[in-house]
Amino acid sequence: MAKTILIVDDEKDILELLKYNLQKDGYDVMIARNGNEAIAKANQKTDLIILDVMMPGLDGWEVARQLKKKQSTAAIPIIFLTAKSTEADEVLGLELGADDYIVKPISIPKLMARIRNVFRKHEKHIPTASTLRVGAIEISPANYTVKIDNKEVFFPKKEFEILYYLASRIDQVINREVLLQAIWGSDVVVIDRTIDVHIRKIREKLGKHARYVETIKGVGYRMREIK
Repeated sequence: MAKTILIVDDEKDILELLKYNLQKDGYDVMIARNGNEAIAKANQKTDLIILDVMMPGLDGWEVARQLKKKQSTAAIPIIFLTAKSTEADEVLGLELGADDYIVKPISIPKLMARIRNVFRKHEKHIPTASTLRVGAIEISPANYTVKIDNKEVFFPKKEFEILYYLASRIDQVINREVLLQAIWGSDVVVIDRTIDVHIRKIREKLGKHARYVETIKGVGYRMREIK
């Protein structure tokens, strides 16, 4: 069954170019010309979103924030495709939970390769793994849910994957580079700050159990159950 990709951009030429090449590659395509339309269409069957940043009204950053906050759309992979080319922009995009960040002008072969890579990563990630329990924290990969003290707490996809990765290697010190490679893969350049931001957000959600995730200074992170 063909996967459905939602293209979000306010430039007609970009939309037509991407739609033509994606359909040629066997994908079903939906189009959104602004942020509000993107959020509405993402609630339909969507397997991946190609998202521009600079759009009138709701920009791409805010679209990503809203999609990652909703359980129904949080797991949809996002690739930013934008003219914003600074390192700070790329870091922000990845911190918002994007799977990749590509700077315009577009290389169609490169884009298609990156799309396939994102789908490969999502197909091999976690789904058949078992539920983990670390103290009062229960992590269920079958439906991407986390319960803390028996109460469900929503974790966006990247935060969930980091938490699960650490919990499945309890008491092991995980190097930052290893964690970045495991979650984002080798085709996306992600800096240490990105992982640190996600860890901070994870700790905020864990509340009084935040100390289960330890920072090993100069190395990385470790998760352990503290009695």
